[in-house]
Amino acid sequence: MKLLLLTALTMVAFAANSVLNRAGVAGQGMDPLAFGVIRLASGAAALAAIVLWQRRGFALGGVGRGVAVVALLAYIFGFSVAYRGLDAGLGALLLFGVVQVTMFGGALFAREEIPTTRWVGAAVALAGLIMLLWPSGSVRVPVGAALAMGIAGLGWGVYSLQGRRESDATQATAMNFILAAPLALMVWLAQGAGGEFAVAGVALAVVSGVITSGLGYALWYAILPNLGAARAGVAQLSVPVIAMAGGMIFLAEPVTWRFVGSASLVIAGVLISMRRV
Repeated sequence: MKLLLLTALTMVAFAANSVLNRAGVAGQGMDPLAFGVIRLASGAAALAAIVLWQRRGFALGGVGRGVAVVALLAYIFGFSVAYRGLDAGLGALLLFGVVQVTMFGGALFAREEIPTTRWVGAAVALAGLIMLLWPSGSVRVPVGAALAMGIAGLGWGVYSLQGRRESDATQATAMNFILAAPLALMVWLAQGAGGEFAVAGVALAVVSGVITSGLGYALWYAILPNLGAARAGVAQLSVPVIAMAGGMIFLAEPVTWRFVGSASLVIAGVLISMRRV
C-alpha cells in the first residue's frame, strides 16, 4: 500500500509538470527553452540545499551520470517545446506512451521477468492511447510538437531506467540537475536567449523546478527499484489522466467522450499491471 501511495503521489507531480509547463509556455508566452532553464536551475538550487543540509556530499557518478544528464536535457527541452502546440492531457498521453515503450524495451534488454499481468495491463493502456490518437476530425496532433514530445519521452524513459541503479535517490537527482542546468543555459544562450519573461511564467517554472520536478524526481528515483522497469512504465500512463483533469480545472481545456474512454482504458491497464504477482 505504501508503494502504491508513493507512486500515486509521484504521478500527481508528473502530471502537474504538464499543467505548469503548458500554462507557462502557451498561457504566459514564455520561451520554452527559457522555461526549461529556469526549471532546471531552480530544481538544482533546491536539491543542492537539501543535500548540503543532510550532509550527503556530492559525487559525479561516472558514465551513468552522463547518460542521466543527457536524457534529462532531452526530456526537459523536448517537453517544453512540445507544449507550445499540445494540450496538457494530450501531451502527457504522447509522452508516457513513448516512455512505456522505452521502459519495456529496457526491461526486456535487462532480461527482467515480466508477468502476464504486466503485459495485459500494458496492452489495455496502449489501447487507450491508440483510441485517442487514431486520426479523426476531433483530435489533431501537430507533427512538430508530437515529435518533440517523442524525444522527451525517450529521454525520460532512459532517465528512469538509469535511476534504478542509484543507491542515493536525493543525491543522484541533485547531481543530475546541477550538471544539467549549466548545459541547458549554454543551449539557450546559443539559441539567442530570447523570448518573453512574464513574472507568472517564471513563477510557474520555479514551482515546476523545485517541487514537481526536483522533489518529485527524487521520490521517483527512490521508489523505482521496488517498481521495476515494466511496472514503472505502465504506472506512468496514469499521468495523462491526471494531467487531463488538471488541464480541465486550471486551463479550461476541453474534454471529449473519446478522451474519457481512452483515459478509462489507461486507468484499467495501470491497475492491472500494478497487481501483486
